[in-house]
Amino acid sequence: MLSSKNVALFAVVFCAVQLSACASIIKGSTAAINVTSPPITGANCILSSGQGSWQVTTPASVTVERSKEDIQVRCTKEGYQDATAIIPSNFEGWTVGNLVFGGIIGVGVDAATGAMNDYPNAFQVPMTPLNQVMLTPPPGTPSGAPLQKQQ
Repeated sequence: MLSSKNVALFAVVFCAVQLSACASIIKGSTAAINVTSPPITGANCILSSGQGSWQVTTPASVTVERSKEDIQVRCTKEGYQDATAIIPSNFEGWTVGNLVFGGIIGVGVDAATGAMNDYPNAFQVPMTPLNQVMLTPPPGTPSGAPLQKQQ
């Protein structure tokens, strides 16, 4: 017959094994990111990291592999300046559960699958029209004087 000490030990070990790789179980090894390009739609964007490359037309949702690497984004559209941005990779809080319940094995699983990292659910890459001209007064111009195109 099992003593209450053995039952308690078994329960702790069982829970630790079941909860190891908490972030992998809770969040998985992929992340969905909604990419937009305000103030327009229809920008062609390439997202790239060491995990791969993804091409989308905004607005779009793209599923990427989780990684500790940031994702580089480049968006283009005729009539607009090319835009670049970086989608940051952030530490996933569920990984802390491994330190408590799963120990080094759970942390190792999350690190190997990329699940210990996460990306934002939504990301904007602002686009600027090519014909957007700033009007500024020349140096020394009194206020209220007519503005001229900045060269």
